[in-house]
Amino acid sequence: MAEEKKKAKAPKLADPVASSIDVASQEMIARSHELGVETIFDRALTMKRCSIGVQGTCCKNCSMGPCRLPLPKGGIVGEDTRKGLCGATANTIAARNFIRMIAGGAAAHSDHGRGVAEVFLSVARKETDVYQVKDVDKLLAVAKDLGVATTVEVDGEELDRDLDEITLETAEVALAEWGKSEGELLYPKKAPKARYELWKKQGVLPRNIDREIVEIMHRTHIGVDMHYKNLMKQGTRAAIADGWGGSMLATDIQDIIFGTPYPVQSEANLGVMKEDHVNLIIHGHEPILSEVIVAVAQKQEMIDYAKSKGAKGIQLSGICCTANEMLQRHGIPLCGTFLQQELAIITGACDAMVVDIQCIMQNIADVAKCFHTKVITTHRIAQIEQDNVIHIEFDEHHALEDAERIVKMAIDNFENRGAEVMIPQHKAPIVAGFGVESTEYHLGGSFRGTYYTLNDNIINGRVRGVAGVVGCNNARTRHNNDHIKVVKELIKNDVLVLTTGCNAIACAMEGLLTPEAAAVHAGAGLAEVCETVGIPPVLHLGSCVDNSRILLAATEVVKAGGLGNDISEWPVAGSAPEWMSEKAISIGHYFVVSGVYTVVGVTFPTSGAPVFNDYICKDFENIYGGMWDFEPDPIKHAHKMIAHIDKKRKELGIDKARERVMMDFASRQAL
Repeated sequence: MAEEKKKAKAPKLADPVASSIDVASQEMIARSHELGVETIFDRALTMKRCSIGVQGTCCKNCSMGPCRLPLPKGGIVGEDTRKGLCGATANTIAARNFIRMIAGGAAAHSDHGRGVAEVFLSVARKETDVYQVKDVDKLLAVAKDLGVATTVEVDGEELDRDLDEITLETAEVALAEWGKSEGELLYPKKAPKARYELWKKQGVLPRNIDREIVEIMHRTHIGVDMHYKNLMKQGTRAAIADGWGGSMLATDIQDIIFGTPYPVQSEANLGVMKEDHVNLIIHGHEPILSEVIVAVAQKQEMIDYAKSKGAKGIQLSGICCTANEMLQRHGIPLCGTFLQQELAIITGACDAMVVDIQCIMQNIADVAKCFHTKVITTHRIAQIEQDNVIHIEFDEHHALEDAERIVKMAIDNFENRGAEVMIPQHKAPIVAGFGVESTEYHLGGSFRGTYYTLNDNIINGRVRGVAGVVGCNNARTRHNNDHIKVVKELIKNDVLVLTTGCNAIACAMEGLLTPEAAAVHAGAGLAEVCETVGIPPVLHLGSCVDNSRILLAATEVVKAGGLGNDISEWPVAGSAPEWMSEKAISIGHYFVVSGVYTVVGVTFPTSGAPVFNDYICKDFENIYGGMWDFEPDPIKHAHKMIAHIDKKRKELGIDKARERVMMDFASRQAL
């Protein structure tokens, strides 16, 4: 008996099929078990989540706690008397926790934006020749939005201002948005006028990006703000500062210095890796270094160097949002989603994984110890403690040297591969790189680019509505299952889907990002529109900071007319089926307060405080026109969105499909 107790229990191992709907991932999970390599899928079985933390009612904001306020079985009967040691109620605790998640998410996105803005300022000051202004039209548009003059009056004549002057002033004004001492954030004025006026009336216009995040941390300190409604007011300010500030500035500045995306063809899934090539995987969210790595890896001298080491070339691919950034501008293939980062190393073919910030699992270092893979961290704020990780701190002033060193390190490591390489032979073709500008072009061409075409097809019923489906993967649900079920159900019901982040990668792997997918998966009306204008039923709009593109596309729809005066009036809904990070809460909240009904899956961190939960899931619609909702079942999740879209169609009086009418001359005169 004593001997039996001494025997270590066999670790629980994840069922590959139950863990993921993706065949390539299933193969790699099975291989991890054969090799004795632990992954997140295994840890999800052994690590149980905190039932009180999931409800949002555990407070650890001082050392008297943590104070745990579980929701009683059967719910609250009568008055809710639960309190922490300081007297904080469940509503206060849940609201504090919720807006701290907003602060964390807004900080992550906005710090990404700040980094890009700092590089932009270096470009403007001519301190680097690696980066330059690639999209002058976007520069001039951003300058206008930031109040920077693009013309100058000379002797009564208006002349174009020097481009270098415009660039420098635009960069300085943009960077000041993070910490200016007075005034308000400039970009919220890009929203529909009715939305901006609503924010002004509610007193939630952000002053600057950093201040709103810092104020959340102050308000949620013990003994400061103790009213869930007032706490959410500050959470709203910070979320707007993210979506209509840091994230939107990040997207616009990246377009200026890296180029505005237009549709490109590529491939997605682990099968994009090549056994006879150096496989260099870029992973994270900030594309500043990756842009240079792409350029360096395509140099003939680097390709020749790889051949000298026995490889046929260099295969770049990406994971998470750095992948989306490289895809939409260069066609670099997608290797996988957040939950596939360990699996990419388990192929045995990953010569180097280069990471920057956000969504990087510390365990990739442990997995890499079992293989030859070099893990290289590159950002000053994001290091990994394991001794097998190499840190090469990126500096935009030495970007070329850093990138060359990294690419050579990957090439040199090609010779160190083990005998067994197993790359799953699964990948899908994709078309990605849609944005506000390219979508406008697809809808109307070079001379007639307009969102009215989309509006017209929403009005006549061919397109039922639009959904933004975004967000991470979550190991607490089957990998990609909820993403794909929600999206397929939406497009089957004629809802055009706009996607970013890991949802975009999941859709890519499933083959939903090609125009041909419309004929297979979309309803008749949406399929007809997709075929006519040559677009997929699911439009890839980029990385998670690029959710700002969805906001701006929504604004363009409002401007085009016929569907109300605000985002909250037209048939649109948002979704994060497998959300995981604090960024998802910040994104979701800036969509909600922009007027979008937004549903999340897996879990929602307010269930332990019913009054607070009802406030953001019901009362918010009366204040902002948008609200949160929670539905873990993906089909029900999609149908909640469809029901909301139908409600908005009815309110607009377009709930009955209209047939096309050939316009004669008299009809046009009347119109």
